[in-house]
Amino acid sequence: MEIKVNFLDKLRLEAKFDDFTVIADQPIRYKGDGSAPGPFDYFLASSALCAAYFVKLYCDTRNIPTENIRLSQNNIVDPENRYQQIFKIQVELPADISDKDRQGILRSIDRCTVKKVVQAGPEFVIEEVENLDADAQALLTLQPSTDSRTYITGKDLPLEQTIANMSGMLADWGIKIEIASWRNIVPNVWSLHIRDAHSPMCFTNGKGATKESALASALGEYIERLNCNHFYAGAFWGEDIANAPFVHYPNERWFKPGPNDALPAEILDAYSLEIYNPDDELRGSHLIDTNSGNAARGICALPYVRQSDNEVVYFPTNLIENLYVSNGMSAGNTLAEAQVQCLSEIFERAVKREILEGELALPDVPQEVLAKYPGIVAGIAALEEQGFPVLVKDASMGGTYPVMCVTLMNRKTGGVFASFGAHPSFEVALERSLTELLQGRSFEGLNDLPQPTFASNAVTEPNNFVEHFIDSSGIVSWRFFSAKADFDFVEWDFSSEGENANAEEAATLLAILADMGKEVYTAVYDQLGATACRILVPGYSEIYPVEDLIWDNTNKSLLFRSDILNLHRLDDDSLEALIDRLENSELDEYSDIATLIGIEFDENTEWGQLTVLELKLLIHLALGQLEDAHELVGAFLQYNDNTVERRLFYQAMNVVLEVSLDDDLELDDYVANFRRMYGDERMDAVLGSVDGSVRFHGLSPTSMALEGLDRHHRLIDSYKKLHAARAKAAAR
Repeated sequence: MEIKVNFLDKLRLEAKFDDFTVIADQPIRYKGDGSAPGPFDYFLASSALCAAYFVKLYCDTRNIPTENIRLSQNNIVDPENRYQQIFKIQVELPADISDKDRQGILRSIDRCTVKKVVQAGPEFVIEEVENLDADAQALLTLQPSTDSRTYITGKDLPLEQTIANMSGMLADWGIKIEIASWRNIVPNVWSLHIRDAHSPMCFTNGKGATKESALASALGEYIERLNCNHFYAGAFWGEDIANAPFVHYPNERWFKPGPNDALPAEILDAYSLEIYNPDDELRGSHLIDTNSGNAARGICALPYVRQSDNEVVYFPTNLIENLYVSNGMSAGNTLAEAQVQCLSEIFERAVKREILEGELALPDVPQEVLAKYPGIVAGIAALEEQGFPVLVKDASMGGTYPVMCVTLMNRKTGGVFASFGAHPSFEVALERSLTELLQGRSFEGLNDLPQPTFASNAVTEPNNFVEHFIDSSGIVSWRFFSAKADFDFVEWDFSSEGENANAEEAATLLAILADMGKEVYTAVYDQLGATACRILVPGYSEIYPVEDLIWDNTNKSLLFRSDILNLHRLDDDSLEALIDRLENSELDEYSDIATLIGIEFDENTEWGQLTVLELKLLIHLALGQLEDAHELVGAFLQYNDNTVERRLFYQAMNVVLEVSLDDDLELDDYVANFRRMYGDERMDAVLGSVDGSVRFHGLSPTSMALEGLDRHHRLIDSYKKLHAARAKAAAR
């Protein structure tokens, strides 16, 4: 994690990381003001807090209350050497906790990450650099030897060269990548989490049978998501980029809707229009992109090559973002390698959907077949030893598709997790199923899995598949576990060998789609030195239903973004118009404003927690509509999960409104005791909100220029690096 330090007045220091700011000072005896803990105090507290976290985690997963558990830490300093210290962590447990859980809690404290890092002895590297932001490769600690040559199936270059090439490209673009975490909880299954040190919202996860293959996976996914703009989907990119010569890519084109908001004739083709606009309800305004919000400029569309005849078809960026999310994106050492990965992912998700929604039962992979892959067997055996039964299934649906499935059961909770993987190679697809299962997860993380069900409507509900797409945590039918399989087992093989293996495998996968009657459209992004591509298969690879283009389009943000960001500047008429739009747009009242308008607010602020319901409440207060505000305060307190401070603010607001709206009560009779209950500062904000002297309490003023929104600016900074690299490449 990158921590940037600023020098404040006197001896005070400011450390910034992620969305947090920590102030440090020194005691008065050391010439400080004693206004904040010292750096060493934070260090001591970190180990106690880390120990308490693992206790809390242990207790929460076993429904053990923590109200009566107390934990403390004392550091005992050696008089001969003050750098030699003993950290004594003591925990006081209630008498009714079982001996088993007592030992479990003590073992959980022993897992404290801070303790383990201190015990291992971190290495400190102290150096001078010309530019902190330019030292873009500093945090990639795994640096494979360039003399080694490790080839794995599916890669056209050795892992060492793949990692060096991709990390070098990211450094050239000015992006500093940090490895935030590693996991290796069973043999031959590695995963890691990498992110942009400056913009941690930009992150990917990698997985593989070795550290090197997992890192290559993470870097490849990072480059694919950069090239396909996935990190910035749904976000407002600012007015500068909205009016730049290009917004998304130099080869984009803009089209104006026709008369009566008709779709421009130049976008899409007859095949895709039949899928996206079957009832002729799709209008041009539905396809304005949310990233620029520049409706006056028209519809931004990108060129894709149609597989059947190599003709170029223009797809609106809005349509791609709304329907496909990250499906069908990949980066590779070569275009063919990227295509195989793209197509494999498309098959994996489409087949997974068909199996889960159809409640189909899959055949088990025979033990004699599994025995051919000892590394995979070792990982499965380790899971079984931890009490997690594992089922290995052939998901090829009778040898038709290159897909496998590994399903885990949790006996402690009754939950299940069906993980799918795809690749022309049977072994690689099986390995991907297993590594996907444990990507970024601990054994405790497997306690959150949902239980299977015989209720078909819960399995086939559209949002269930979205949960499976996001992290495979959706509901699975009990019918999936029937011993009577719907297909025979097939030990399939779609792979090729030799120098042109990936090209031949890509052709094989494309042929399967052609036999299904599917058109395939491809965009290639190789202008920046990396090779990435995006493949769309209309009617097959969508993640969200096509009707979302009309009924739940992300560009609904354009109805609200400007007014919400300029909230403090709106007059009463504009506020009335805004609340009418909020009321009439059928928005979920508990959905967050950040997602609605595409702004990365700091989630620890009132803006970051703001929901549609609370925004409407605050507007009613600003307009003096106290009865409407009171009704929404009740809903907020009943259902909203917010900070303690915000709940207390609305508890105080609730009683003030009850008194104010009751003709038989006088507010002056209660204010003194309200202040004793809630405090003067909170009551000043509440009373001011009710009488109109305080507007939108807690929401700091901003505008379309995004003042004060540091987190969002860091996201835009990341995109501007990519945008500048594209402009430079286009100029060449």
